Amino acid sequence: MTTFLLARHAAHDWLGRGFAGRQPDVHLNAQGHEQAQALVQRLASVPLDAIYCSPQPRTHETAQPLAQARGMRIRTEAAFDEVDLGDWQGRTFDEVRDQQEWQHWCARRGSAQPPGGEPFAGVAQRGYDGLQRLAQAHPEQHLLIVSHGDPLKAMIATSLGLSLDNLERFDIAPASISILAMGEGWSKLHLLNGQGSM
Repeated sequence: MTTFLLARHAAHDWLGRGFAGRQPDVHLNAQGHEQAQALVQRLASVPLDAIYCSPQPRTHETAQPLAQARGMRIRTEAAFDEVDLGDWQGRTFDEVRDQQEWQHWCARRGSAQPPGGEPFAGVAQRGYDGLQRLAQAHPEQHLLIVSHGDPLKAMIATSLGLSLDNLERFDIAPASISILAMGEGWSKLHLLNGQGSM
């Protein structure tokens, strides 16, 4: 069995107003840096054997204080990258709210795709495949995965056999931790959207 601590990156200035996507200049804001620092204490009693992050800077900035405190290196894993949002990247929610593709995205995520972007079903598959690969590489270990809200939702839903169309039924908050155990042919969610000490 491998235990995954699935963390969403901490706060940045795009939250709640638009699509940060894969823009390279999106960094944690002051609140986000405080949240990242708080992870050191929140996870103080949890063993960690490896830290994997999305390629985006905000995930590395979230993991950095904890990695430094533990003397661990951060490994980059493309499977956990943010959704390629295509034409939506860098736009506000208000700018796309009336688009048919956005309404489809909110109601039928399993078959949705941003204009010029990545099918969401592909996001779910690459994330889940990444978890399976790491479970095989790290048996009986605890791994911290720092990723993004929608990819994390997709990974959790896929691991539990839930429809991607129902992702709006639960939240993954900035700097939250969800705990997922995976073994050969099975997975079990122990915590969803945890925001306190473990």
